[in-house]
Amino acid sequence: MPDPIIHEQPPTRLEQLLGHHRATFLVLLILIPLVCWSWIVVMARDMYGPMIGASAWMMTLRWDARHVVLLWAMWAVMMAGMMLPSASPLLLLYGAAARRSGGGAAAGASLRIYALAAGYVAVWALFSVAATMAQRILSMMLIVSPMMTLTSRVASAAVLALAGIYQLTPVKRACLHACQSPLSFMMHRWRAGSIGAFRMGVDHGIHCVGCCWALMLLLFVGGVMNLTVILAITLFVAIEKLLPFGATAARIGGVALISIAAWMLLLTP
Repeated sequence: MPDPIIHEQPPTRLEQLLGHHRATFLVLLILIPLVCWSWIVVMARDMYGPMIGASAWMMTLRWDARHVVLLWAMWAVMMAGMMLPSASPLLLLYGAAARRSGGGAAAGASLRIYALAAGYVAVWALFSVAATMAQRILSMMLIVSPMMTLTSRVASAAVLALAGIYQLTPVKRACLHACQSPLSFMMHRWRAGSIGAFRMGVDHGIHCVGCCWALMLLLFVGGVMNLTVILAITLFVAIEKLLPFGATAARIGGVALISIAAWMLLLTP
C-alpha cells in the first residue's frame, strides 16, 4: 500500500515571526529579564542575609554620588526585569509590521525592534530616577528604614490608599487600555525607521508608567528588595496588561488596597 500523505499544518503567524526574529526576542524577552532577575535575587538575598555585597552600599545614610548611582541602578534593573516581559505583545506585533514595512529585511527589522525596546526601557530608567529621588527624600525624613521599608504605619496606609484610589481613576483606565491594545497603539502612533521605533517605545513606556507607577510605590510598603513583594507586583501587572479581565482585576485590586489601608489605620494606636 502506498504511504499515506501527511499534510503538514502551515506555521502560525507567531511561529513565522519567531523564525525571523528568534534571536532578537530571545535577547529581549528572556535573556535580559533573566539577567535582571538574577541580579535582583542576588541583591535581595544579600540584603536579607549577610549584607556584605552591593546591598550594604545602599543600607547607608551616606548619599554621595556612588551610592545614588548604585541605588538608581538597582531601581532601573528591577524595572526592566519587571516590565519588559509585559511589553511582549507590542514587541511581537511590531516585529511582524517592521518586517513587512522594511521590505522583508530581517536585520533592519531586528534593529527597529531593539530600538522600540530601548525607548520603552529608557522611560522606566527615568522613572527610576524619580524613585531614587523619592527614596532619598523619605530617607532624609526618616520615614524609610535602611532596609528600604516605610517605618510609619500611617505612611504605609497612605501609600496603599494612594495606589488603590489611582487604580480607579480614568487616567489609569486610559493608560491600561493603551497597554492592552498594542494593535490600536501601533495604528495611531506608527513611526518609520529606528528613530521612529524608539519614539514609539517611549510613547508606550509613558503609558505603561502611567498605568503602573502607583503600584511600584507599594515596594516601599513591603520592602523595595523583598522578593515576594516584587514577584507579586510583577504578576499583578502582567494580569492587568496581558489578560482579558485585566481592567476588572485593576479595579478589584484598587478596592483591596483601599480596604487594607483602612484596616491599617484602624489598627494604628
